[in-house]
Amino acid sequence: MIEQVFTSFVASAAFGIIFNAPVKALLRAGLVGMIGWMIYISLYDYSNDSVVSTLIASFFIAIISQFYAKRHKTPVIIFNVSGIIPLVPGGLAYDAMRQVVENHYNEAIALAAKAFMISGSIAIGLVLSEVMNQIIRKVKNRGNKQSIRS
Repeated sequence: MIEQVFTSFVASAAFGIIFNAPVKALLRAGLVGMIGWMIYISLYDYSNDSVVSTLIASFFIAIISQFYAKRHKTPVIIFNVSGIIPLVPGGLAYDAMRQVVENHYNEAIALAAKAFMISGSIAIGLVLSEVMNQIIRKVKNRGNKQSIRS
């Protein structure tokens, strides 16, 4: 577990370097990826469902990213992209393509479908978090407008 946590931190921070994130944001980008991976691993060990685990982990990655972006006045995409990197099913997609090359089409379709579902759950988790953030912001603004009128 410690190896995975450390590796996910390094991978996220290193991708932040590739993504030209500000130097101050690299530590936080690594932390976002590390926390997201810890959530994923914990949920996967409990449920053995990589799609749901990825969905929940990406949701929390987006929440943490929004918090860091607001607190440190940095674009949220820096933390989102760097933090999501450990969850991307690159190895699964590679295995699917390898199965195609080896003419094992049934295995390739199964692996590609799983990679597609995991990728979709990443996108849904990020979007869900943003929608909830917008709803919370609207409710807060509506409450502020009503208190000003009173």
